[in-house]
Amino acid sequence: MKRLTLSIVATALTLGFSSPAAQAADYVIDTKGAHASIQFRVQHLGYSWLYGRFNTFAGAFSYDDTNPGASKVNVTIDTASVDSNHAERDKHLRGTDFLDVDQYPKAKFVSTGVEVNADGSAKISGDFTFHGITKSITLDVKKMGEGQDPWGGYRAGFEGSTTITMADYGLTFNLGPASTEAEIILTLEGVRQ
Repeated sequence: MKRLTLSIVATALTLGFSSPAAQAADYVIDTKGAHASIQFRVQHLGYSWLYGRFNTFAGAFSYDDTNPGASKVNVTIDTASVDSNHAERDKHLRGTDFLDVDQYPKAKFVSTGVEVNADGSAKISGDFTFHGITKSITLDVKKMGEGQDPWGGYRAGFEGSTTITMADYGLTFNLGPASTEAEIILTLEGVRQ
């Protein structure tokens, strides 16, 4: 769950990094059309990967190509929407051994800074609140593209990822020594407002 879905956020912030034509704009993450996802993967006992996602989340980002360091992004995740394609496992994940969704119904990422790399990719730093604990994380992000959509709107898409150590967020259920970290992968489209 470490890389959770922070990739989506990272993607959003890279919006105009490689597009000199971009101007300051606000975008809403397109969850209505399901053009965004927050996924994670964790090793299971070191024998295989367990993949999952969060089905319900919302967020927005802003970007100014003349001052990328001033870009901002925020994403809020409904932790009870965890989906690993196995009902009994999802029930366990929602319980006190893992997400404890009754006590911690939301996870949140709020950016604090953006560093643009020479190749146009970016590192987005921010505060990630998960399982009642807030820590600073960094997402590696790349821009997928941007432009007009068939409905008269304008979109930008990004992909990003990060890895978190689960114990840093109080998740200590023993899944084996190879399973202490979770990779979070974000893919998203934002619709310009």
